[in-house]
Amino acid sequence: MKKKKYFRIIAAVLIVICTLALLQRLLTPKYVDDVIEGALIAEYYDEDKEHDVVFIGDCEVYENFSPAVLWEEYGIHSYIRGSAQQLIWQSYYLLEDTLRYETPKVVVFNVLSMKYNEPQKEAYNRMSLEGMRWSSSKVKAVLASMTERENFEDYLFPILRYHSRWSELNSGDLEYMFQVPKVSHSGYYMRVDVKAAENIPEAKPLADYEFGENAYFYLDKMVQLCEEKGIRLILIKAPSLYPHWYDEWEVQMEEYAKEHHLLYLNFLECTDEIGLDFQTDTYDGGLHLNLSGAEKLTSYFGQILTEQTDVEDKRADEKLAAIWEQKLAEYEKDKQEQYIQYGIEK
Repeated sequence: MKKKKYFRIIAAVLIVICTLALLQRLLTPKYVDDVIEGALIAEYYDEDKEHDVVFIGDCEVYENFSPAVLWEEYGIHSYIRGSAQQLIWQSYYLLEDTLRYETPKVVVFNVLSMKYNEPQKEAYNRMSLEGMRWSSSKVKAVLASMTERENFEDYLFPILRYHSRWSELNSGDLEYMFQVPKVSHSGYYMRVDVKAAENIPEAKPLADYEFGENAYFYLDKMVQLCEEKGIRLILIKAPSLYPHWYDEWEVQMEEYAKEHHLLYLNFLECTDEIGLDFQTDTYDGGLHLNLSGAEKLTSYFGQILTEQTDVEDKRADEKLAAIWEQKLAEYEKDKQEQYIQYGIEK
């Protein structure tokens, strides 16, 4: 009798656990039909882990660089670990997380996030952190990122955060409950539509132009980690017209790069050389590049990577060539579908 009693208790506990797990899968946002940026971080784990170049950072990497172009033109195997408003400590712990799986030759970090010295918004935290697999790196990333109103338990058990999301559920929550389709191309978020850069707001003066101590702390950690692993760290500023990149910020980055013997590239200073036209190469008025602009910028940067780092042309690698044959087919399919969606003739 006691054995039957214990069996019933165990069975009941398992049923409760399974039910809660299913509810959590149902209620947690899928980031497929809207706000797809929230799905980017998780996609990395299903990828081949032999990348020579890994980008980390905010929308200025995942919307402005195309790994497909790096492969097609230079044979560079790359991936973008980007997310919306990715804060520098999140970038650092994502780098730690990446190094659990592979050691790239080059890491590219976009420096716009240096402007933030403390946690910002829960919604952006969720999009950067929920897709990470659990590890000590994710624990530290969550603890470093939480705003005053957030709790660690809500990240550990997302159902605590999303238990009231019933009214927002749609067919996609059921359809993608167990398998979420890819929304990026090796971390690149493709947009082919065009909205010319017009009426860019004037830069507002700041009370203090100095980057914060916390931001520098994590940049130092990033430099140190790359040195320990023998990785070439490259700092970049993407050629986005807005948010404004102040001259005072530029001076700090130039001095930091010089002091630490790093390559720093501000692509805002070479838009003509890249061939960018902000009447045609942006989809949102100059904040981010569209496909046309991203392919131009990537082609330009690929030449720099080829000339100034030890990345190799791996197009003769049969395994990688097969992987990229499929990736390029998906890339072209998405491109053509978007051309049709936006009524663009190509």
